[in-house]
Amino acid sequence: MQGLWVALGFLTRVPVPAAAFGAPRAQARSLPWYPLVGAFIGALLCALAACVPTSPPLAAALLLVAWVALTGGLHIDGLADSADAWIGGMGDRERTLAIMKDPRCGPAGVTAVVLVLLLKFAALSSLAAQASRTGLGGPLNAGLLLAPLLARATLTAALLGMPYVREGGLGQALPQASRAACHAALGLTTLACLMPALDTPAVPVEWLMPGILAIVAAGVVAFAWLRACRSRIGGVTGDTCGALAEMVEVAVLVALACWFA
Repeated sequence: MQGLWVALGFLTRVPVPAAAFGAPRAQARSLPWYPLVGAFIGALLCALAACVPTSPPLAAALLLVAWVALTGGLHIDGLADSADAWIGGMGDRERTLAIMKDPRCGPAGVTAVVLVLLLKFAALSSLAAQASRTGLGGPLNAGLLLAPLLARATLTAALLGMPYVREGGLGQALPQASRAACHAALGLTTLACLMPALDTPAVPVEWLMPGILAIVAAGVVAFAWLRACRSRIGGVTGDTCGALAEMVEVAVLVALACWFA
């Protein structure tokens, strides 16, 4: 359970016992819990979605603000740093890592953050409009649940399968996590994405498509980004993982918005 507290405290702004972070191998034990934390974030957002106004743009804006507040903008910071480093690094590994470590945010970082938040807002607004039109919360809830869940699951997969190249970084101990536990967490995540179909003997393909599309969108983005990270810097850092989480969330939300539309 200490691993769960660490994962929750690291990935969200939810208060957790401080003693959990001092336990031996606490960071490594937290990695298999990342998808569950993503599901927790999604559940909170779904609960909020039931309370926000029915106007799709306003609902989308309020949900996006809550989403950023709940995570503390952790991954947005990584996205901005990665965007600056990828453009300013000009293909050089050491220069890329140096820029990524700089706390200042350049034009590329600001542009990347604005574009990601704009895409999230547009997708959430589209999903909210579909939910309002049908009188069901399915489209919006699907996006709010699947996007954070798959984003954190891809972090587990990335940190498990890629070298961590930042010496002394916060995530340096994460690749030492139990591979069996991480694989089990990823398997359960896949099942969770298809959960609406599990209690029905005859499943229409339309019931499976949102989960399948979300998994495919997350997988394509993760594969492309991690391949770029391996080519440029030889692995991942905390910032590139943050960028991965943001890009996966955007990809899942946009894919689902297009499907339900």
